[in-house]
Amino acid sequence: MNELLKKSALELADMLAAGQITSVELTQACLDRIHAVNPRVNAFLLIDDDGALATARDIDERRARGEKLGRLAGVPIALKDNMVTRGKDTTCGSKILEGWKPPYDATVTLKVAEAGMPVVGKTNMDEFAMGSSTEHSAYGPTGNPWDLDRIPGGSGGGSAAAVGSFMVPLALGSDTGGSIRQPGAVTGTVGVKPTYGAVSRYGLVAMASSLDQIGPVARTVADAAALQEVVGGHDPFDSTSLDEPVAELEKLTAQAAGKPLAGTRVGVVTELQGEGYQKGVLDSFNASVEVLKGLGAEIVEVSCPSFDYALAAYYLIMPAEASSNLARFDGMRYGIRVEPESGHVTAETVMAATREAGFGDEVKRRIILGTHVLSAGYYDAYYGSAQKVRTLVQRDFTAAFEKCDVLVSPTAPTTAFKFGDKIDDPMAMYLNDIATIPANLAGVPGLSLPCGLAAEDGLPVGFQILAPAREDARMYQIAGALEAGIGEPIALSCPASEWEEQA
Repeated sequence: MNELLKKSALELADMLAAGQITSVELTQACLDRIHAVNPRVNAFLLIDDDGALATARDIDERRARGEKLGRLAGVPIALKDNMVTRGKDTTCGSKILEGWKPPYDATVTLKVAEAGMPVVGKTNMDEFAMGSSTEHSAYGPTGNPWDLDRIPGGSGGGSAAAVGSFMVPLALGSDTGGSIRQPGAVTGTVGVKPTYGAVSRYGLVAMASSLDQIGPVARTVADAAALQEVVGGHDPFDSTSLDEPVAELEKLTAQAAGKPLAGTRVGVVTELQGEGYQKGVLDSFNASVEVLKGLGAEIVEVSCPSFDYALAAYYLIMPAEASSNLARFDGMRYGIRVEPESGHVTAETVMAATREAGFGDEVKRRIILGTHVLSAGYYDAYYGSAQKVRTLVQRDFTAAFEKCDVLVSPTAPTTAFKFGDKIDDPMAMYLNDIATIPANLAGVPGLSLPCGLAAEDGLPVGFQILAPAREDARMYQIAGALEAGIGEPIALSCPASEWEEQA
């Protein structure tokens, strides 16, 4: 493997700025790696050699002319396949959108282009972001680079696997209930869900609009911070976008690395540990809490009682919003069109035939559930009650942040499980999101960074840091300090770096 691919995005950015490498060389190295290992991993649904190299050549020419370029100019990136790209396939991992080429770019797509970052391709995902394992993609599952027989998390397993297997230094994902953070935890990468509204959702194919959030996937905390600076900021095309400047996240993260945390109060959430959590996960988590304590942080136990009901509330609110958002996929406006084999061809029969052929089982399950909870006679009992629980979760966060600066927990209750272990048991699959869902219900930022390998299986464990809304900088600072305290990034230990040698 080309040694460049083991370097962090910021190290590569410094080498590009110093003229030690060109963007064409770096982008070609990423593309060569993708073509070599993607058949084994299935992290990419679209590989854009021509587009990525064209951007790389343009950046090299502009740099040679002495133009002032962005911090990450020339550094390749991948996009989750639910972010629209003008004229290039966007499938959301679904057959119903097979061959669809959007007529416009998502705001994050434009921001990445303006920053001069070559987009090497679009990554695999659970269909319409519905899943925790990337087993629900219509184009086949993605493998975990630590063990190709195990899941890479979901729904953004493709982005996490692409970064974790050294195909690309950076990627973007979307997080509705943990779909950036949980894949980060099980692949040994850093995954971030920014404050709701901190990154524009315009051009993100919606699953649950009040929960979805785009965020970075990287191998270091500082890389994630730098990428959030690129894609963050106010967007008039997104009515939920926060109208405020983006903090200097990379600078603040770098300043925090290796610095003591005296005066920082870290709250360990009682409800997000214990029964149901793998022993190796809790051991690595507790060891990292001790690292924070050794850096001078004050560790306090915090109880958030409503978190026990967050999972149930989420799996009522999210399907309700998803059923509404997916109503547009009817065989007449987007994607494929399937007509009934017999009987009259009407709008209703075309819609039924198209959805039967185009949607997978998990999408159908959530549409049916969402339609049911919104129906007359059930709305107040289910959807209305879930929204009340959401308010309680938000109040618990408010009360907790009066006692501490950040909250911490394991990101996921277990390490990566094997393919097929939970796909036929939706409830067992949904439990993977138990620690990540509260942040989406409340709109607060959450970050997962690797904190060790579980003793039982040698697989990565994620450490989650939650901060108050709009305090993404605080989250990054504490994550940067913890990462430095833990030592060398765990991502570099991934056996994917030795695949060619093993072959």
